[in-house]
Amino acid sequence: MIVLSDFLILGAVIFSMGVAGILFKRKNIINVLMAIELMLLAVNTNFVAFSHFRGDPAGQIFVFFILMVAAAEAAIGLAIVVLLFRSRRTIEAADWNELKG
Repeated sequence: MIVLSDFLILGAVIFSMGVAGILFKRKNIINVLMAIELMLLAVNTNFVAFSHFRGDPAGQIFVFFILMVAAAEAAIGLAIVVLLFRSRRTIEAADWNELKG
Protein backbone atom coordinates (compact mmCIF):
# COMPACT_ATOMS: atom_id res chain seq x y z
CA MET A 1 0.00 0.00 0.00
CA ILE A 2 1.36 3.38 -1.02
CA VAL A 3 0.66 6.13 1.49
CA LEU A 4 0.49 9.88 1.00
CA SER A 5 3.91 10.48 2.50
CA ASP A 6 5.51 8.37 -0.26
CA PHE A 7 4.12 10.72 -2.91
CA LEU A 8 5.17 13.78 -0.92
CA ILE A 9 8.71 12.46 -0.56
CA LEU A 10 8.82 11.75 -4.30
CA GLY A 11 7.57 15.28 -5.01
CA ALA A 12 10.18 16.75 -2.66
CA VAL A 13 12.98 14.79 -4.35
CA ILE A 14 11.87 15.86 -7.83
CA PHE A 15 11.49 19.48 -6.71
CA SER A 16 14.97 19.39 -5.15
CA MET A 17 16.39 18.09 -8.43
CA GLY A 18 14.78 21.05 -10.20
CA VAL A 19 16.18 23.55 -7.71
CA ALA A 20 19.62 21.96 -7.98
CA GLY A 21 19.39 22.17 -11.77
CA ILE A 22 18.71 25.89 -11.57
CA LEU A 23 21.34 26.62 -8.95
CA PHE A 24 24.20 24.48 -10.24
CA LYS A 25 23.63 24.15 -13.99
CA ARG A 26 22.76 27.75 -14.87
CA LYS A 27 25.07 27.89 -17.88
CA ASN A 28 22.74 26.36 -20.43
CA ILE A 29 19.29 27.88 -20.95
CA ILE A 30 17.80 24.53 -22.01
CA ASN A 31 18.88 23.01 -18.67
CA VAL A 32 17.21 25.86 -16.81
CA LEU A 33 13.96 25.32 -18.71
CA MET A 34 14.07 21.59 -17.97
CA ALA A 35 14.70 22.30 -14.28
CA ILE A 36 11.65 24.56 -14.15
CA GLU A 37 9.58 21.80 -15.75
CA LEU A 38 10.83 19.37 -13.09
CA MET A 39 9.69 21.74 -10.37
CA LEU A 40 6.25 22.02 -11.96
CA LEU A 41 6.08 18.23 -12.22
CA ALA A 42 6.81 17.91 -8.50
CA VAL A 43 4.01 20.33 -7.65
CA ASN A 44 1.66 18.42 -9.94
CA THR A 45 2.59 15.15 -8.23
CA ASN A 46 1.63 16.63 -4.87
CA PHE A 47 -1.65 18.01 -6.24
CA VAL A 48 -2.62 14.63 -7.68
CA ALA A 49 -1.63 12.80 -4.49
CA PHE A 50 -3.68 15.10 -2.27
CA SER A 51 -6.56 14.95 -4.71
CA HIS A 52 -6.54 11.16 -4.71
CA PHE A 53 -6.28 10.75 -0.97
CA ARG A 54 -8.97 13.34 -0.25
CA GLY A 55 -11.28 11.98 -2.94
CA ASP A 56 -11.68 15.43 -4.48
CA PRO A 57 -11.07 15.86 -8.23
CA ALA A 58 -10.32 19.59 -7.89
CA GLY A 59 -6.58 18.95 -7.55
CA GLN A 60 -6.51 16.92 -10.73
CA ILE A 61 -8.37 19.63 -12.61
CA PHE A 62 -5.89 22.20 -11.30
CA VAL A 63 -3.04 19.98 -12.56
CA PHE A 64 -4.60 20.04 -16.02
CA PHE A 65 -4.39 23.84 -16.08
CA ILE A 66 -0.83 23.81 -14.74
CA LEU A 67 0.16 21.44 -17.55
CA MET A 68 -1.38 23.78 -20.12
CA VAL A 69 0.55 26.74 -18.72
CA ALA A 70 3.75 24.66 -18.58
CA ALA A 71 3.36 23.63 -22.21
CA ALA A 72 2.84 27.25 -23.27
CA GLU A 73 5.81 28.34 -21.17
CA ALA A 74 8.02 25.69 -22.73
CA ALA A 75 6.95 26.62 -26.25
CA ILE A 76 7.49 30.33 -25.71
CA GLY A 77 10.75 29.75 -23.85
CA LEU A 78 12.14 27.56 -26.61
CA ALA A 79 11.05 30.08 -29.23
CA ILE A 80 12.94 32.82 -27.38
CA VAL A 81 15.99 30.55 -27.10
CA VAL A 82 15.90 29.82 -30.84
CA LEU A 83 15.63 33.53 -31.71
CA LEU A 84 18.48 34.48 -29.41
CA PHE A 85 20.58 31.58 -30.69
CA ARG A 86 20.18 32.84 -34.24
CA SER A 87 21.54 36.25 -33.33
CA ARG A 88 24.23 35.28 -30.79
CA ARG A 89 25.13 31.70 -31.84
CA THR A 90 25.15 30.40 -28.25
CA ILE A 91 22.71 29.14 -25.62
CA GLU A 92 24.98 29.83 -22.68
CA ALA A 93 23.27 32.08 -20.13
CA ALA A 94 26.45 34.00 -19.29
CA ASP A 95 26.72 35.23 -22.88
CA TRP A 96 23.27 36.81 -22.76
CA ASN A 97 24.12 39.55 -20.27
CA GLU A 98 22.47 42.22 -22.43
CA LEU A 99 19.08 40.87 -21.29
CA LYS A 100 19.58 42.02 -17.71
CA GLY A 101 17.23 44.84 -16.83
